[in-house]
Amino acid sequence: MSRLHRVILIVVGLICSQGILAQIPVTFKDKNSDTLRTVLIWHADRLREETKDSAHKVQSLIGNVKLQEENTLFYCDSVILDQLHNIVESFGNVHIIDSDTTNIYSQYMKYLVDKKYIYFQKKVRLTDGKGTLFTEDLQYDLNQKIGVYNSGGKVVNQSTVLTSKEGTYYAETRDVYFRKDVVMKDPRYDLRADSLLYNTQSQLATFITMTHIKDSNGSTIDTREGFYDLANHKAAFGKRALIRQGSQRITGDNISIDEISGKSTVTGNGIFIDTAQGVSVISNKMVVNNKTNAFMATESPLMILRQDKDSIYITADTLFSGRLSDLPSTDSASGGDSLAQKPSPTGPGTTADSSNRFLQGFHHVRIFSDSLQALADSLFYSGKDSVFRLYTNPIVWLNGIQVTGDTIFLFTENKKPKRLYVFENAIMANKVGNNMFNQVKGTTINGYFINGEMDYLRAKGNAETYYYAQDNDKAFVGVNHSTAAVIDMIFKERALHKVVLRSDAEGTMYPLRQVSFDEMRLRSFKWLDEKRPKTKFELFENPPAPQPEKQ
Repeated sequence: MSRLHRVILIVVGLICSQGILAQIPVTFKDKNSDTLRTVLIWHADRLREETKDSAHKVQSLIGNVKLQEENTLFYCDSVILDQLHNIVESFGNVHIIDSDTTNIYSQYMKYLVDKKYIYFQKKVRLTDGKGTLFTEDLQYDLNQKIGVYNSGGKVVNQSTVLTSKEGTYYAETRDVYFRKDVVMKDPRYDLRADSLLYNTQSQLATFITMTHIKDSNGSTIDTREGFYDLANHKAAFGKRALIRQGSQRITGDNISIDEISGKSTVTGNGIFIDTAQGVSVISNKMVVNNKTNAFMATESPLMILRQDKDSIYITADTLFSGRLSDLPSTDSASGGDSLAQKPSPTGPGTTADSSNRFLQGFHHVRIFSDSLQALADSLFYSGKDSVFRLYTNPIVWLNGIQVTGDTIFLFTENKKPKRLYVFENAIMANKVGNNMFNQVKGTTINGYFINGEMDYLRAKGNAETYYYAQDNDKAFVGVNHSTAAVIDMIFKERALHKVVLRSDAEGTMYPLRQVSFDEMRLRSFKWLDEKRPKTKFELFENPPAPQPEKQ
């Protein structure tokens, strides 16, 4: 040991023994690069030197120790300075302040001075002023400002707690990369994943592997990609995340959630399924309001009302569904125009009573089932009375029967036709042969069904009909043109069986051989079968313009 070195140690010993603040440099040399690093001793109550061998001496600082290297401050109960091996070893109430932003606490620390690498053990705690990391074993790189734990750790940020077996903390960005058995608990969410990124400053959790989330309402989310902004109560998920909400399922290429507004937006091949109500919606864009249990689907939406043998498919430019009780007026016959934003009486995320639901379709409404097809400009359906209300140039086809009018109400039971009510310019027709049509019109038409088959109809108000009479062998014998205040038609086995004229009846029978079929037409009647969607796959096709019937 040089004479100067002995003098420094004597001075340090005298100063420290008296508990006086000092600034004594201790130099550590990197044997591989000859780099010199200096640790300043600011304070210690006592100093002790111990000789390991003739060439190896260590110094111990005891009591209220304070050291400094560059922008890093070290506090502890005691320290061993080993200049030969470039080690600073601290014991008891260790506290490190790195660049005025990161504070690390432990009961033991080993600092490799030449590598600027620290090992913390026992009750380790790292905090950046926003979040706090707890672990029993932490490695911290002073050069890169990165901390690593491999034996379990926990991060607490306000009311959010995250745990994992392994983790990496990045001090400069305040990001934490959690790995293996990641669990996040928050008053609103429980989350589990294999890996997760979390920022303690922004409270942004980023999902990079399969992640399972359960919220406080019991809803679950499975996603492989996305983020949760816990500070602003927003989230976004990619790669076809799946949301389960009671009997409801929502999936899509991308899903975003705004908890404040209560709205979730699904884009890209979105699918909404409610197994309790037997309803599915497919659309390229859907907005779901979890507070009102309403949703709006745009961009080629398709709704499927499922039943055992004959599901109903509905399309429109826009499909909207909500609760009848949220309408300004619950008079379901009016159809309603808007949805009041009232809070949900059953809470967000719950499945609404199907009798309290309504469906609206706006523009280019098209409906298909095996027994029913329809077109209209707009649609209103009420779960309370199971009535489809079709507005503006509606057309309905039922087992070969075509119905038109200004407005059509189709009453259903178990999603099968029960009653048909047409008012203003009502016309009902069916084709019985080439260019041959039975027709009836009136101010209103009421039709009644049994097991989904037409049984009886009544045309009322300036009623008029053309129907093709048949003999007992079902051969056509003529065309009857009649008018009356009321005309009743009775069907049997899907065919017109009997016509009854009531009050002010007049009629003419034309022999079939004298009939010009083109003239046997009610005014305003057009056979529009070419517009009818023949299969569910034609719902999005533009129907061809009607062509004249060939004779």
